Amino acid sequence: MIFYLSCTGNTKWAAEAISKATGERMINMAETESGETSYTLDGDERIGFCFPVHGWRPPKIVRDFVRRLEISEADGHYCYALCTAGDTIGETIDIMRADLKARGIRLDCAFSLLMPESYVGLPFMDVDKPENEKRKKDKAATKLKKAIEAITAKRQGTEDLDIGHWPRINSRLIGGVFTKYMITDKPFRVTADKCVKCGACVKACPIGNVTPDEHGKPTWNLDGSCLACFSCYHHCPTHAIEYGNRTKYKGQYFYK
Repeated sequence: MIFYLSCTGNTKWAAEAISKATGERMINMAETESGETSYTLDGDERIGFCFPVHGWRPPKIVRDFVRRLEISEADGHYCYALCTAGDTIGETIDIMRADLKARGIRLDCAFSLLMPESYVGLPFMDVDKPENEKRKKDKAATKLKKAIEAITAKRQGTEDLDIGHWPRINSRLIGGVFTKYMITDKPFRVTADKCVKCGACVKACPIGNVTPDEHGKPTWNLDGSCLACFSCYHHCPTHAIEYGNRTKYKGQYFYK
């Protein structure tokens, strides 16, 4: 069983590759926000968690899912985690390990994949140049293949993580500030004369936070549920969506 969250497609690509190799089902954590989170595993089925890194931490929606998760007889089932990030992950896996332990689930192995950058919410951050995007994808594909080998073989204690030089500072200090102040949909806006009312942003939002108004233009719910993943921004075919002035003249990216 593979529990996954994907925003711009990086994590879904990895989760689908694991599912194809193991033959195990995928469950989108974003679609269980207010639904059933009680599961029964088949035989020797593995427990997998695949998710993007937000602010050097697992996204809040992932942590909330784990806190609500009920798996009958989880003890004895192999468990792994794989996260994707545009840069280092800090203590993301340590945080995930502690959350899983609180639910009686032991994490047996963990991996991180450095993927093309998609976070554009700060003035100094933009998507990767095409050559760097390709380099990251190629390297991630090689690393994913090795991760799948470990997962299918159920290897214990295997970790291949890009934690960076200051994992504690990034995850605990900067990550705390990021989570408190940067995860919001308040700055999102749409340039009316660019919007073609195609609905791509509505479909792209992993949690249904974007809805069309009576004229077909996107609006954001402003209810605290936004992941600030920028999937709506990246999928807009006319670049009509901006995040205040922070995304002006910046690029777009989603996995394809």
